Amino acid sequence: MTDGSTDEGGLSRRERLRADTVEEIKHAALGLIAEHGSANLRFTDIARTMGMTAPALYRYFADRDELLTALVADSFDNLSDALTETRAGVAPDDLDGRFLATCTGYRTWAQRNPERFALIFGSPVPGYAAPPDGPTVAAAKRAMEHMVELVADTSRRDRPAGPLVPDPGEATMLAWATIHGFVTLEAYGHFHALDEADRDRLFAVQAAVAARTAGLAPQVEQP
Repeated sequence: MTDGSTDEGGLSRRERLRADTVEEIKHAALGLIAEHGSANLRFTDIARTMGMTAPALYRYFADRDELLTALVADSFDNLSDALTETRAGVAPDDLDGRFLATCTGYRTWAQRNPERFALIFGSPVPGYAAPPDGPTVAAAKRAMEHMVELVADTSRRDRPAGPLVPDPGEATMLAWATIHGFVTLEAYGHFHALDEADRDRLFAVQAAVAARTAGLAPQVEQP
């Protein structure tokens, strides 16, 4: 097969090889972030992991910041995909069930992807600032739309708004903060004194509080 031949997606062999290498670089970077944190991400370490030279990486990413931007955008997209999949099994008109599924999906994603969670929700990387109009902004918005849509749908139902904040925008932020606070504490080991069953029970309570803030009244079964 020559470099000029294309696949079903219209990509040439050279383009496919480049795309594969880009994904390999991202994978290696995430592995290093999991081990050493995002603040210590260096091209030299990525290159060593891949058996490449550091200068060779600059053919794929202009610098570390461009790589971090790609990783952050990918992580938000990965989260959004996970939430979409989690909610797919719940009937569209079951807003209570969809809200709880979203909360559970968010927690499960964080547990399965600690390096991605730390990258997008952990301490800021020294010297890095996401482009104000770059791909991370759009990706973050897509991820947050899952909860925004649920709260907006709730506000249109013939049901009293949440007892704390009737405004849908504020309710969205409070509901998310309630869940995010729990997930962050758990992700960074602050619930180490609780066994898994106790953490599950505590999360069920937090999810119920978040749902009621959003104007829902779910029937939450204790794990």
